[in-house]
Amino acid sequence: MSLTPTERFRLAPAPDGLQVVQNLLNTRAIDAYDLPDLIADGETASSTWGTPLSDDDAAALRIVRSDVEAAIAGDMAARPAVRVELVPDTDGTVRLSPTGTGAAYIASQIWSEVLLAQRSDTWRRLKRCKNEACGSAFYDRSRNNSGVWHDVKTCGNVANLRASRARRKAQD
Repeated sequence: MSLTPTERFRLAPAPDGLQVVQNLLNTRAIDAYDLPDLIADGETASSTWGTPLSDDDAAALRIVRSDVEAAIAGDMAARPAVRVELVPDTDGTVRLSPTGTGAAYIASQIWSEVLLAQRSDTWRRLKRCKNEACGSAFYDRSRNNSGVWHDVKTCGNVANLRASRARRKAQD
């Protein structure tokens, strides 16, 4: 059984559909952990998403990934609209349903989940690790939403040691 992109970092998935967004973000190559880009081409993207995808689909997904990263940072440029369907259920509830094929379907699914996470106020808890060499996406489960590293023992320890050494050097 292969790991999801998020499981590569031994992270718990974000709740509900937000884990799909987290998985997209965690497809990025992370040199510090010797991890390849999981949407570098159609073949690896197909394996990652479990559906046939072309090299063009993989390229489109890399753009979506960059756009979602920019959205997390609060610095996204305007992009073309993504199509979804509103589907009324028999009980009167309405749900979003992704549309399209290939990368268009995945983009529809991703942006639908971003919208739902924004509406449920869980979007602000999806973050990228502040360790620039890492940058993995994690769901901040801290009470006050103050997490900055995907793992305090690895990325947090490196940053804290660096800051401690800088303080000592400044005191000398």
